[in-house]
Amino acid sequence: MAANGSPSPHLGKRSRDEFDAAEQPALPNAKANDSSSEDDIGPALPSTAPKKKKRKLPYEKLYISALPSSPRYSKSLMHKDQLSFVTITPFTDFLVTSSIDGVVKFWKKDAVGIEFVKEFKAHHGEIRGVSVSQDGRSFATAGVDKTVKIFDVITFDLLAMLQLQSLPRSICWVHRRGASMPLLAVAEEVGHVIDIYDGRGELQTPIDSISNIHKSPVILIAYNNAYDCAISADENGMVEYWRPGGVHEKPENVFQYKSSTNLFEFKKSKSLPSSITISPSGSQFTTFSFPDRKVRVFDFVTGKLYRSYDESILTLTEMQQAGTALQKLEDVEFGRRLAVERELENPALQNKINVIFDESGYFIIYGSLLGTKVINTLTNRVVKVYGKDEPFRSLSLALYQGQPQKKGVVTAQMAASANPLLQEAEERDPMLVSTGSGKVRFYIFTNEEDVSKATRDVQNEKPKLLSSRQQVESKTAETGTSAIIHTTYGDIHIRLFPEAAPKAVENFVTHSKNGYYNNTIFHRVIRKFMIQCGDPMGDGTGGESIWGKEFEDEFSTLKHDKAYTVSMANAGPNTNGSQFFITTEKASWLDKKHTIFGRAVQGLDVVHKIENTRVYKEKPEEEIKIVSISVT
Repeated sequence: MAANGSPSPHLGKRSRDEFDAAEQPALPNAKANDSSSEDDIGPALPSTAPKKKKRKLPYEKLYISALPSSPRYSKSLMHKDQLSFVTITPFTDFLVTSSIDGVVKFWKKDAVGIEFVKEFKAHHGEIRGVSVSQDGRSFATAGVDKTVKIFDVITFDLLAMLQLQSLPRSICWVHRRGASMPLLAVAEEVGHVIDIYDGRGELQTPIDSISNIHKSPVILIAYNNAYDCAISADENGMVEYWRPGGVHEKPENVFQYKSSTNLFEFKKSKSLPSSITISPSGSQFTTFSFPDRKVRVFDFVTGKLYRSYDESILTLTEMQQAGTALQKLEDVEFGRRLAVERELENPALQNKINVIFDESGYFIIYGSLLGTKVINTLTNRVVKVYGKDEPFRSLSLALYQGQPQKKGVVTAQMAASANPLLQEAEERDPMLVSTGSGKVRFYIFTNEEDVSKATRDVQNEKPKLLSSRQQVESKTAETGTSAIIHTTYGDIHIRLFPEAAPKAVENFVTHSKNGYYNNTIFHRVIRKFMIQCGDPMGDGTGGESIWGKEFEDEFSTLKHDKAYTVSMANAGPNTNGSQFFITTEKASWLDKKHTIFGRAVQGLDVVHKIENTRVYKEKPEEEIKIVSISVT
């Protein structure tokens, strides 16, 4: 009997010859008639172990020289409010910047530097997503005002506006370079359908709707021009390939079975990608995800994971303490940067972080605690760090590597030669553009080395000063009388009481409009008492008010004398932040202890469904999320 309980293949004793024949491993390329002495029995050790060759990228220095050479930014320019996204349009060489106040600016790339062209107040409120077409001719933005604006890049003009039924989540141009019909894919907060619109804006209704790809709301869409294939990710961490036309199946020249890929990485790690970027050749794509904070590089055809880089706070802290980090920081400086990293957990910031490729596709570039890293994915080595001593944390990145003269004529071998005529003809003005966390500026890295810190920050905008009347109007705009909490279990409609609790309502409304509560969970549920939420940390210890500090209680004649009361959670008097709860029974002992600012009026079955979910130590075993909150 074998050790594992299965019948043994040999029941009797074996001869020595049989034993030797069975136990001796076969030697490669060994011939059947080779004779051997007794000394040759058993596997032989190699005479010398072969040295492991280091991977080397041909013309690596040439590729690196095509990137900006200065580690410090040479210029910064302003918006009136915090920057959201920066985008370089391929082939047409425009820089498009957008900010959280709904403003879009067009800048034209010159031989050296950029020149301002035009500004649009594109949306009333925050811009949630942007996309540029593969030919660089069309640009689109999606805002919290439930509209999509379509721009012609060449003429820097607003072409059309699409009115949506609900808040947009992601947009992406999904047509091939040179296509006669531009196609724009739009995914909304509610539902799992991806709508395809005529990119010319001539129709207000979708020309196609894709409902069989995802089962959860779609959070990201990217398009691969080489394979005419889109990649999308949903709230459950599922990543799918599909063609924009036909029956929307994945292309035939990619993997056959999804089980053979690593596309379940996000589902396994309980993380969601915040960005998907396709390499210039279409052979790879890269992602950044939360909460695991990993940069992943996938092979597009096979769906296999090619590289993974851990940028989690735990890993950064361990490397700092062990002295193995790329750069050793002073403890105070490391603590300051770590505080900025923790702020990135805010859902309103997560979709503004991206990872980009250079034009060769061998290098990825992304912001980190130590600066903006440039990594050679072939050799797995950091080759450059931009802005490691600058006072901002990079979020959204865009790279320009154009060759103004004789573009595409010279091969890599010719460019690597010492011919001065060729080098002059192929002189570049590369430009890396970055936003900063909480900054109203965008920062430009170039080849300019000799830069004065006193003159590099251009004051191209006046400070944002509101008159007293405008302040009142602005404050009124950030309040409301009702809201709909869209959860993974359904919608909860609540009535707000701005007269009774103006600060609590303003805090709730502003957070809701900024997406602060998006993807947060109901972290505390007590049956026959209440359901609690509003903590980005998900454990009841996090969250802050819109003012960055705790605010005072606002008690009124309202009482916890009935179920479905919406109140601020706190840790004692005057410690209100972002967390709130909805009662499911009368709770009079909470009167004058928790600020009441609303009541649930519809979706009460959803409240009870959440109340009755299975919990462990008051935390639901299954994550119940707030998808978004609509305020009216």
